[in-house]
Amino acid sequence: MRRIVVFLLAVLMIITLAGCSGSGGKVPENPMAKSSDTLYVKKLNLPEGFIKGADVSSVLALEASGVKFYGYDGNETDIFQTLAESGINYIRVRVWNDPYDANGNGYGGGNNDIRAALEIGKRVTKYGMKLLVDFHYSDFWADPGKQMVPKAWDKMDIDEKTEALYQYTKDSLSELKKAKVNVGMVQIGNETNGAMCGENTWFNIAKLMAAGSKAVREVFPDAKVAVHFANPESGSYANYASKLAYYNLDYDVFASSYYPYWHGTLENLIAELDNITDTYGKEVMVAETSYAFTAEDSDFNGNTISGGSGIVKNYPFTVQGQANCIIDTMEAVTKMKKGIGVFYWEIAWITVGQNSWEENSALWEKYGSGWASSYARAYDPKDAGKYYGGSAVDNQAMFDAKGHPLESLKLWNLVDTGNEIEKKPDAIADTTVIQDINDPIVLPDTVNAIMNDNSSSAVSVTWDPVNEEELKKSGIGTYEIHGKADGKDAVLYLNLIEYNYLQNYSFEDGTEAPWVLTDHSKCEQAYVEEKSTDSLTGNWHYHFWSPAKNSINYDLTQTAEVKPGTYKFTISIMGGDAGKTDIYMYAMINGEIVDKKPLALTGYNNWNSDTIHTIEVKEGDVLTVGIHVACEGEGNGAWGKIDDALLNSE
Repeated sequence: MRRIVVFLLAVLMIITLAGCSGSGGKVPENPMAKSSDTLYVKKLNLPEGFIKGADVSSVLALEASGVKFYGYDGNETDIFQTLAESGINYIRVRVWNDPYDANGNGYGGGNNDIRAALEIGKRVTKYGMKLLVDFHYSDFWADPGKQMVPKAWDKMDIDEKTEALYQYTKDSLSELKKAKVNVGMVQIGNETNGAMCGENTWFNIAKLMAAGSKAVREVFPDAKVAVHFANPESGSYANYASKLAYYNLDYDVFASSYYPYWHGTLENLIAELDNITDTYGKEVMVAETSYAFTAEDSDFNGNTISGGSGIVKNYPFTVQGQANCIIDTMEAVTKMKKGIGVFYWEIAWITVGQNSWEENSALWEKYGSGWASSYARAYDPKDAGKYYGGSAVDNQAMFDAKGHPLESLKLWNLVDTGNEIEKKPDAIADTTVIQDINDPIVLPDTVNAIMNDNSSSAVSVTWDPVNEEELKKSGIGTYEIHGKADGKDAVLYLNLIEYNYLQNYSFEDGTEAPWVLTDHSKCEQAYVEEKSTDSLTGNWHYHFWSPAKNSINYDLTQTAEVKPGTYKFTISIMGGDAGKTDIYMYAMINGEIVDKKPLALTGYNNWNSDTIHTIEVKEGDVLTVGIHVACEGEGNGAWGKIDDALLNSE
């Protein structure tokens, strides 16, 4: 009998140890995380194993700064428990080689080295989730704008750097494996749009990626290897994937960032990633996404996205709007042929305090809980060294400023069942009215209410009193008028303009007509584009880009219907990487140029505008205005945007 008892105890010990292995712990059950009286959620048909991921890389620095997180019952709880209860099944953590200066001061952004990843990984595994290890192969932020080499590898040639990257990756992953962290995926590089780890040729980039992939296969043979890029709206993904295929890179997942403010439509995202699957058979996913639940800042440090940041706003800045955005993104990934999941970026990067910038700054500096500390100037003097500070995404978290989960955090569970509560207005859409300054001002009687299911419904509006005479005295410009609709705040942007004899002057029709493009060379991209961040006004503009030398050489013109008189013509352009240029605006009478003015490309969002005055039109004359653009191009090709063409009486 004693031998049987000993045997049973041994079996029990084996089972217990197995439960503590890298396969992860038990996901907690919490009925409060699976119901909502206020959040509308449509049911999604998610495939088995679909990744519902979150990046919480900053969490250790936040906790060290005194931040506390709470569960749905209002009690202080391990944030990883709350995330697991909410349906999150994967956690992503960035890893920097050495985010510290010579005196051991952290650069900030969570000070995310492998030690931080190890601590996070243990807590992830404890609550039954998997870990995605995101190697930046830099000592600080790596993104399309910068891919800086780690300090320790700075003087290495490509062969030495390749060996160092391989060994670093292998050693880091081995630490995670030794600690029985449940690593399910490893990302070799972060937003590597044509650069990585200080290298900017695909031969070298692919060589480094191959070394990282090799290390992953050796340490975690069952883990997926992911590559990561940004800007799906650029149409560059096919080129990136072809380079990786040419160099025969061993990877499983082609991952994309998708921030709806900047990265185009979900339809375009699906097309871009399905093309990768069709061509190379790769799985695809969204490695980063997020959306604001408020326009307000909570940590005395400006946010990337705010009420006046001039971004594409397809959803209201509400908790419901945040949820709808992510649900739609998840649904888009399920429509992809091999879409495997979505990661929400920095789901809990909230404020470290609510009293003052000074108090918060002391914590950001000491614990690295802001996006960058002043110590980062030793490594990144041009960016972090100048603009260091707190969280720029606290208004995009799924926790409030005190660490309590927002109702939107429940969406990760609720998409499995749906939670289709009664439809009701969630917010009032901003309204834009364009009027001639010489006409009476007429404001609309109704505005669009955005419902909790993201549909629209017209509702009556009452505007605050408007002093028409004073507005017109203030002249041409945009004026903000406030009101109430269905008890909610309404905003109208009144654009007072001079009468413009050009049609589709700001390309807001979404088409080229009645503009006429005459391409004298072979410009690869020349079309009307929807992107408010790249527009002078509105959401649309005329875009051009071409990589080959001297391939940009075209005219964009419109013939106007005008009476005899004197006119002025204005147009705006911005762009860069142009090399030698021949760019000018002009006016033609009966096919002959009567006046022109040179224009230049002076950089992103640095619009160059000019006006041709005193264009005399006589009876029977045909007036045509336009812009001629010719660029030699340099680097990755010249690019630019044209907007706001005005033809006014003078």
